[in-house]
Amino acid sequence: MSLRAPLRVPLRAYRGLHRPSTLSSLRANYATTSQTQTDNHKPLPEVETFDKTSRPGLYYARPSPRDLPPLKNKWPAILALAAFGVSAWAGFMVFVGNQERLSSSVMQQIMATIRGNAELREVIGEAVRPEPVWWMNGDPWVDGAIHIPGGNIDLSFRVKGHKGAGTLYFTSIRRAKGEPFQILRFKVIADDGREVNIAPVKPT
Repeated sequence: MSLRAPLRVPLRAYRGLHRPSTLSSLRANYATTSQTQTDNHKPLPEVETFDKTSRPGLYYARPSPRDLPPLKNKWPAILALAAFGVSAWAGFMVFVGNQERLSSSVMQQIMATIRGNAELREVIGEAVRPEPVWWMNGDPWVDGAIHIPGGNIDLSFRVKGHKGAGTLYFTSIRRAKGEPFQILRFKVIADDGREVNIAPVKPT
């Protein structure tokens, strides 16, 4: 069974489509619409043709590469660092050597001897002690050397009391191995010019 229904067109409408007046009006309307659509379109752009090559653009020359700056001479810096290192090492060795002389038994015997000398106490006063210096961080500076195996002791340093100060000189040698040390110089020269010879304390 077909589900299609026959298309029924009224006879009057079908007949009206074939009338000449109706066809003319439709043609006139179509022509008017086509002309209106043509008028609404924008005009096409003009076609431009090139008969020559294009003009080259501006040319910028590249800047010439600059030379690298010359390397600075490193020798002054190396020499400065080497000098600083040597100076620091020398200062450390001087400090260590001074501390060894201060803590030696020879230094202790010298200080015990001068503290018991009455003549020296009259010149520089009581409380005799080594005079400290600022550049040794408050420690006294002992100049000289103590070389007991070689038989040579030679020291000088500043001492002070409550009255004044002076410079102590001590020199002792050993002429031969196995012999006792012999004192050649043991004195204090005060800042006012007075000189005090200190006799060694004899063992009891």
